[in-house]
Amino acid sequence: MKTTYYFFLVAFVFTFLVCSCEKDKEKSKQLTLTGQLVNHSACKSGLNSPDGTTEIPDTLSCIDYSFDTSNNKLSMKHINAGFNCCPDSIYCNVAIMNDTIIVQECEKNSLCNCLCLYDLDIEINGVDSKKYQVRFIEPYSGEQDKLIFGIDLTIDLEGSYCVIRKQYPWGIPN
Repeated sequence: MKTTYYFFLVAFVFTFLVCSCEKDKEKSKQLTLTGQLVNHSACKSGLNSPDGTTEIPDTLSCIDYSFDTSNNKLSMKHINAGFNCCPDSIYCNVAIMNDTIIVQECEKNSLCNCLCLYDLDIEINGVDSKKYQVRFIEPYSGEQDKLIFGIDLTIDLEGSYCVIRKQYPWGIPN
């Protein structure tokens, strides 16, 4: 009877240790998410970008994304992001909370009394191939539609999402 008891006790401890090791392996497989703004356009005027090509209408604020599975890199282009006409610098902070990727767009020192639209290139590293909610926090969007959308990186490696905006600096003021 004692032998049976010790056998079950040893089996239980062994099973517990094996399960603990598996959880540690899963944690070590999780990637650390980092992100940054890698490039931005100059202030855009009307429907033309600084290089003179026709762009998405200024009443749309859009995110185009593509996912590189081999490098776990999610590249995003925010088309028509609103910022000060002459900021000292534009940057972003990227974080993840549960299954939500949060991109907070920021500027340092608003040096002019006007706003304009920019295109931002953002790279996020350490992204797993799974479903996410993406949420952009923008400094001048106010009460207009927010850039919040879902992506499934197990199915769609690229896509886009747009919202309509008509308040300055987007489109015609109401």
